[in-house]
Amino acid sequence: MRLLVYGFGPYGHFRDNVTKKILRQLPRKSGLKKIVFPVRFHKRQFINAVKAHDPDAVLGLGQCSSGRRLRLEAQAVNRRRNSPHEKARPIIAGGPQKLATDFNLDLGRHGRPSTRAGDYVCNYSMYVILDFIKRRRRKVRFGFIHIPYSYDPGMAARLLLQAMDKMENAP
Repeated sequence: MRLLVYGFGPYGHFRDNVTKKILRQLPRKSGLKKIVFPVRFHKRQFINAVKAHDPDAVLGLGQCSSGRRLRLEAQAVNRRRNSPHEKARPIIAGGPQKLATDFNLDLGRHGRPSTRAGDYVCNYSMYVILDFIKRRRRKVRFGFIHIPYSYDPGMAARLLLQAMDKMENAP
């Protein structure tokens, strides 16, 4: 299985990003491509990564500022804004209101489902990639996990590896 896992670099007042730390902890593995994107609304960076690596599955990791558990995002919404003070606008004019994810990792008690990925770059990346997969009629599974900024990167990496191993070894 070819798996593309992405996270993000620092943004706002955060000097680092937990997702970047987690990606560093994931071992090099055949079929696994890891990418750290800059935090910006730039559609091509996400689409070009999917095109270049032609994965069977894509897993996005995003940093969130609160909570104690990993949030498994069930959907992306067609909405973006640069700050909470701005009015939200569509990512793709006339695009579907919501796009569902379909790559569900079993994180046990460490994870919880979520339908609120926000309207910043995490949600934007999700929507852009899901829209690209849908329009191209590709058979690529997609999932996204929000990780609290204070979460232990080593623990998160171990949980992701265990979940990915379960998925690969499933009948």
